[in-house]
Amino acid sequence: MKRITLIFLLILCAVQVSSAQDWARAALQKSPRHAEWVTIKHDGRSVETFVVYPESRGKTPVVLIIHEIFGMTDWVQDLADQVAAAGYIAVAPDLLSGMGPNGGRSSDFAEDKAREAVSHLNSDQVTADLNAAADYALKIPASNGKLFVGGFCWGGGQTFRFATNRADLVAAFVFYGPPPDKDSMARIKAPVYGFYAGNDARIGAMIPDAVAQMKAAGKTYDIVTYEGAGHGFMRAGEAPDAKDADKKARAEAWVRWKNLMNGGK
Repeated sequence: MKRITLIFLLILCAVQVSSAQDWARAALQKSPRHAEWVTIKHDGRSVETFVVYPESRGKTPVVLIIHEIFGMTDWVQDLADQVAAAGYIAVAPDLLSGMGPNGGRSSDFAEDKAREAVSHLNSDQVTADLNAAADYALKIPASNGKLFVGGFCWGGGQTFRFATNRADLVAAFVFYGPPPDKDSMARIKAPVYGFYAGNDARIGAMIPDAVAQMKAAGKTYDIVTYEGAGHGFMRAGEAPDAKDADKKARAEAWVRWKNLMNGGK
């Protein structure tokens, strides 16, 4: 009896995990925009990358999207579609490509294992994957040659770090991610815009020093903190059970993000 109960609980847990972002998957399935998976090869690696195109008559900028610590989830793909809806080519590499069971990617991991795997990714490999995705994106015929980057949670920290390694960025958008070390900030060429949650002391405690260090390095670092919101509000604020503070933060952050990108065209 205990074995049957345990099996039932494991099945229930798996169902809950798989259905946790059903709303994001459903929204993506209704999208009228063209989306595709492409394989970007570099240095012996193959990086599976989700690309969504805007409905546009002319060429548009590219937004490189860096996923959360949970890997390439349904929400990240839905977010990419929303970026395309705003008028940009969205390019979201799965940085767990080739790292999963049997050489798989994010979708081949159990949720907890994906988080662990992302946490242990090699930073040089991440930079190389992102550079390859950016190089691919800028060669897309529909691209106008302008490159933005935006990332969330773990991906927010990688966005800030990528700005230290990529000189042709128009701007970097860091959503509740930690800053890089202060010595590398001198290499940043693009303005960095931060989006932070008021109820997120783990990340928030790092920001005052980052502001001072970026200022000392002569770099643009413009931040907004959304009071009452929790870490991950861009995803959590879209969920059916979202808290009001997360909904509000997400709506305001979306407006700010799009306005900043429009100003960078």
